[in-house]
Amino acid sequence: MTSSPIDRITDIIDPGDALGEVLFGLIMALTLTVGSRLVFEEEGLDVHELVVATIGCNVAWGIIDAVLFILGTTFYKSRRLRLFRQIKATRSETAALKMLVKEFPIEEAPFSAKAADADALYRSLLALACRADPVKASLPKGDFIAALAVFFLVSITAIPAVTPFLLIDNAHLALRISNLFLIALLFVTGYAWAKFSGGRPLHAGMTMTCLGLLLVAIAIALGG
Repeated sequence: MTSSPIDRITDIIDPGDALGEVLFGLIMALTLTVGSRLVFEEEGLDVHELVVATIGCNVAWGIIDAVLFILGTTFYKSRRLRLFRQIKATRSETAALKMLVKEFPIEEAPFSAKAADADALYRSLLALACRADPVKASLPKGDFIAALAVFFLVSITAIPAVTPFLLIDNAHLALRISNLFLIALLFVTGYAWAKFSGGRPLHAGMTMTCLGLLLVAIAIALGG
């Protein structure tokens, strides 16, 4: 059975993270194109400059997000390695259990666990940590592929933003279509988010659209 591109991406990176990167890319592209409307009304619009700026901005932030992903993954793994070394070094079972409770809180989980079950969980983790040997934190090939996926998701959102300018000679019409296309993709992103999380797709799509437009308005108002 052939998997879809979406399935391949969500096999590499968490669906929530993937959709977050898409949302970020769409907001970046919308900020530039919506902001350019103000310039268009006052000074005229340089289509070539807008296309280059939109692609360049999203590619640049794609690189930045990919690097931040690698740094965050390295920090996460190093922190967990430090935790397990501390657990193996401590001689107090109570102190070790407190470390695990702090690092893996189940109070934030969307279920209510009985005290005895929670205690059994942490004791099982403690037994595993005590018997296992910590290994040096490293970045496997999968982490670099995930970073490339982050770069791809942020960068590719520039394509729907600039495509109308490449196909339509009327800059004003192309700008409107670009904005509408990106707004529609905000809705699609929210809809997909609900599909993965079990929420209400239409409600999530509308919420994501409104939230995205609000963030774009804030970015433009602050000179972003």
